Amino acid sequence: MGKRRFYNDEKFLGSMSGRPLRILSEYLGPLSVIRHHNIKDTIVFFGSARIRDKHDSSINQYYGKARKLAKLLTEWNMENYQAENRFIITSGAGPGIMQAANQGAKDAGGKSVGLGISLPFEQTNNKFITKGLNFVFHYFFMRKFWFTYLTKGIVVWPGGFGTLDELFDILTLLQCKKITRKIPIVLFGSEFWDGLINWDKLIQAGTISPEDVKLFVIKDSVEDTFNYLTRNMRK
Repeated sequence: MGKRRFYNDEKFLGSMSGRPLRILSEYLGPLSVIRHHNIKDTIVFFGSARIRDKHDSSINQYYGKARKLAKLLTEWNMENYQAENRFIITSGAGPGIMQAANQGAKDAGGKSVGLGISLPFEQTNNKFITKGLNFVFHYFFMRKFWFTYLTKGIVVWPGGFGTLDELFDILTLLQCKKITRKIPIVLFGSEFWDGLINWDKLIQAGTISPEDVKLFVIKDSVEDTFNYLTRNMRK
């Protein structure tokens, strides 16, 4: 019977028994890279992969706005915190709003992080992510961990199931005090967000408290969002 060296046995590592090692690798691997680049904290952009850099529909307007905001925030962090590697723009690495975030950071000449996910039908990571900070995860929950762990501010752009999942995940963690630091959250685009979720009905039903809706604000202007984040992020 042949000898099996489990430390590099692909069959074992890909098996159910090897799953804890795969999960651990998606913690320790990014941790090693982030420490190597000395990144202290991030600003996360969530939003749809389906929004394009075009002007043929109202929803596509958000691409240019996300790119502009990412550029402004990167210029701000380079002017004030470049030596400390703070407030680095981070996205889900795909196209759409995610690409706009990384592209805006690159426009400013700064770094950005991409936290991608392997899917059977989805896109590859976009080309604007900083070399060496371009990740692909297998497990959604490990990807979410890295979105949350370092973030000091979040902008949620129009999106679908994935964007809403990410929004409610972070709101739940803040509501339940699993995250105790203040994280300013902006829902960008009242045209999209108004009426999408009936927050008042949740309050009236008693399933959330009035204080819970203070966990986020809705903004329509890139400049207002920039000012809100830079005033409220914990320095």
